[in-house]
Amino acid sequence: MVNKTESDFSVDIKSISLNELPEANVLIKVAYSGINFKDGLAGTPNGKIVRSYPFIPGIDLAGVVVSSQDPRFNEGDEVIATSYDIGVSHYGGYSEYARIPGEWIVPLPKNLTLKEAMVFGTAGFTAALSIQRLEDNGLTPDKGKVLVTGATGGVGSLAVSMLAKLGYEVVASTGKADEHDFLHKLGAKEIISREDVYNEKIKPLDKQLWAGAVDPVGGNTLAAILSKLSYGGAVAVSGLTGGTDVPATVFPFILRGVNLLGIDSVYCPMDVRKELWNRMAADFKPANLLDNMQKEITLEQLPETLPSILKGQARGRIVVKI
Repeated sequence: MVNKTESDFSVDIKSISLNELPEANVLIKVAYSGINFKDGLAGTPNGKIVRSYPFIPGIDLAGVVVSSQDPRFNEGDEVIATSYDIGVSHYGGYSEYARIPGEWIVPLPKNLTLKEAMVFGTAGFTAALSIQRLEDNGLTPDKGKVLVTGATGGVGSLAVSMLAKLGYEVVASTGKADEHDFLHKLGAKEIISREDVYNEKIKPLDKQLWAGAVDPVGGNTLAAILSKLSYGGAVAVSGLTGGTDVPATVFPFILRGVNLLGIDSVYCPMDVRKELWNRMAADFKPANLLDNMQKEITLEQLPETLPSILKGQARGRIVVKI
């Protein structure tokens, strides 16, 4: 539970009663959660994610239904809940139990365990949604190389794994020179530095290098990608760790027909969400999925672990066993 007063900020393990959970029509016994960038922000006093205190963060959870007033769910059902207001204004997944509205819940697909669901989590869903949007735009493995920026992070590492599983030639960009072996194991065919994508200069049009890109970074990196996409290519952007301003020109759009695809995993419609989770459990699911996480931690280890994701120290996914 995080709490903020005029003079103090705390991240602690607390005991509360079920009656103190927010009202919602499905009670879930949480098995696993995960750590995402938003969760890291929730663990800081000025993260601007949590809307009121005290609060239980955690934008992901997977578990078993204990009781339900929603006819779509029954006691014993295994379910996933991510996105919407979870972990932002509605108590989240860092808790042994969670009350969640039924309209925010996805049944656990076949061929996916609760733990695997949280290895994917919001990061994996965002990566999968990025790939699906790129494919809807016409991307296929024969079109050329696909760039993934921030490749050792949650979205990036899972995007590398999924794209490789689908047969794409993946170019992974990272600022961590000691993580090349990790990225090769995920399926990256080529590894480049951040500077190979953005080297302090952005040309209106640059050499055409990639047929598509998954970009959770944004900022100058996104502008540089746009200038280097092949004719008709597209970049799916889902993050802003590199900044919110994108100093691009119209030339890539009007001279090469490139596309900038915005990825919103928070309010993605439920029909799309269910379809994509089922696809993640099937053709998107890499054989080395469980290798993507850096480690599994307990609820008690969360306060000391949360800051790592903001410092760029996390590799792949960190799963929280509740």
